Amino acid sequence: MNDAHRTAEEPSIDFQEVQGIDFSGAEHDRVAGQLVEYAADLPASDLFINCEEQDYRIEVRHLGILRRLARVDHEDGRRLVNHFKAVAGMDLAQRMRPEDGRWVFVRQDGRKVDLRINSIPTLYGEDMAVRILDRDLRLMEIENLGLHQPDLGKLQSMLASPSGLILVTGPTGAGKTTTLYACIHRLNDGKRRINTIEDPVEYALPGVRQSQTNLRIELDFPELLRSVLRQSSDVIMVGEVRDPVTADTAVRAAKSGLLVFATLHAPTAPAAVDSMLALDVHPYFLASSLLGVLAQRLVRTLCPQCKRPVDISESPHTFEDVARWLEAGQGQTIYTAGHCPACRQEGYAARTGVFEVIRVSKDLRRLIAERRTTAEIRDQAVRDGMLDVRHSALLKVAAGVTSMEEMMRVIPAEHLLPEGS
Repeated sequence: MNDAHRTAEEPSIDFQEVQGIDFSGAEHDRVAGQLVEYAADLPASDLFINCEEQDYRIEVRHLGILRRLARVDHEDGRRLVNHFKAVAGMDLAQRMRPEDGRWVFVRQDGRKVDLRINSIPTLYGEDMAVRILDRDLRLMEIENLGLHQPDLGKLQSMLASPSGLILVTGPTGAGKTTTLYACIHRLNDGKRRINTIEDPVEYALPGVRQSQTNLRIELDFPELLRSVLRQSSDVIMVGEVRDPVTADTAVRAAKSGLLVFATLHAPTAPAAVDSMLALDVHPYFLASSLLGVLAQRLVRTLCPQCKRPVDISESPHTFEDVARWLEAGQGQTIYTAGHCPACRQEGYAARTGVFEVIRVSKDLRRLIAERRTTAEIRDQAVRDGMLDVRHSALLKVAAGVTSMEEMMRVIPAEHLLPEGS
């Protein structure tokens, strides 16, 4: 590893000390395998091999944070990229256009890891991103997503509905797919026919009919969704609503008696309504079919072995806005990250969700049908009992689950301001 490139602020892992890898002149199939083994052990969500002016940089994304592993020279970097492309069925000669591939990697213990590989031309050469999907990770139960108890009750109520549309929103990497899989897992009792449309299929669900888009043969979300509607399904999961056709079809399917799940890019739960209307969905159809919206982000959870308490007795108003939701003993102390071998000196051990949950009420249906503003929909949702993302995050801090620093890192500043500020 070349330490001359490292900055004091940049988080890094001494990969060569941990793994004992000699990149120079090594067998690149072995190097690639050790990289994947290490990334899967963290576990990391992504592995990156990026071409810089002087060398290649190898990084992982762990708990949502980018961590540097190593720097290697151009020759070794290109060989490593070529190995990934070869095993993923990609064209080694094609360096000027983006490419996608897949590699099912069998770990030393026999477990399988699904690698979704993408290469893209950049200023200095070819960059590669490897999405790591561990097939053996257990599906999360909805009780473990991180929902506040009243919000969990709202979600359970929605899942008990025979039909309607449930939207899950948030930025990329916010855990939307995990939430969708948890919902489908809860409904997958053998009494319903469940179809999913995904890009890509991340986890195989026994008993669920899963389909994957394939743009190479022009098999996109609208085409697959139209076909799935002819499968006499009870439940449909649409990986992402990206276009007016998919949005309209999903709404009409929900209105016709199916339970439909879909993800959407919207910053907040109330804003999801405006995002759907921007895709030319008829306001009345959306109002009559929408069951609810979950907006989410992921925060890192403090390592239970090294988190450090901070006395806030001199700041009694810190949790004033969420006092009515606090349990006994909460709100007197907050915690900050420590350092210990159990968390690799990072201070954080895992991640959990911070949610806004809207269960659509009669008043909200009227506002949606009238195409009222996001602010009006938000105000009504709060009157109906919506816990906004700021309050949801504060509860995680008060409970010692995460730190104030992590809350401020993840939650956009405009959502951290008290109402009326």
